[in-house]
Amino acid sequence: MWATAVGVARVRALETERENALFRDPLARAFAAAGGLWPSSPPLPDDEAARRRRQAVSFSVVIRTRFLDDLLRQASASGVRQVVLLGAGMDSRAFRTDWPEGTRLFEVDTAAPLDFKASVLRQERAVARCERVTVAVDLRADWPAALAAAGHDPDAPTAWIAEGLLIYLLEDAVELLLARIGALSAAGSRMGLTLGSQGVIERFGADAAPGSAASMWVSEMPDDPVAWLAGHGWEADCHTLRERAAAYGRPISTPPQREERPGGLISAVRRVD
Repeated sequence: MWATAVGVARVRALETERENALFRDPLARAFAAAGGLWPSSPPLPDDEAARRRRQAVSFSVVIRTRFLDDLLRQASASGVRQVVLLGAGMDSRAFRTDWPEGTRLFEVDTAAPLDFKASVLRQERAVARCERVTVAVDLRADWPAALAAAGHDPDAPTAWIAEGLLIYLLEDAVELLLARIGALSAAGSRMGLTLGSQGVIERFGADAAPGSAASMWVSEMPDDPVAWLAGHGWEADCHTLRERAAAYGRPISTPPQREERPGGLISAVRRVD
């Protein structure tokens, strides 16, 4: 599944080349090239519906990237100095974000993507702007123990990012992940999640090509994400892709196909018990 992360890097590379880019990711092109997705992807079976679906997925990657960038900047401004990227993939925030002094960023993923990423980073002579710690562990295993061994401090606030991750996990696995995050989150911790909007599997996954990202989607958001996260000890705000895109100057011109609330972009703060 980690090859999907290279596809995300390609989307970020294309955005970076735009004059009015919503973010700049200088390493994205190198990740995409090393993964064989630059300058162009292999030819795909094409029809208008498939093209529109790919465009929609790429657009959502751009908007969610900017949304979580903003969340991390706000977390840093509030004094958070620990960041954990779950299923980090080709995320380059350790290298492209201006982190406050003393920030420690943990990238949690399996060994294969971390090794691939390390080879590209060496080639690019990339230098992290914070203390970067990689944690090679499967999220289905005891990743909290591995994170603790790497130096994570559960008594200090943490900013957690699960970007493009939960949609690949079954409901029980999602609940376990949230419980584990909560157990490691001091009051004042922040969390950024992206959730599959209701109906997304029906629209994108039903006729997805075998092995494609959409073919592996299994989880959509709960009916009430705010109440769901409150049950896990978080005060959450939900945002739709449409409202965030408009706020960033990239309004969606097509009318919504169905009711778009609640939204799949989530920011949350750990409650004080």
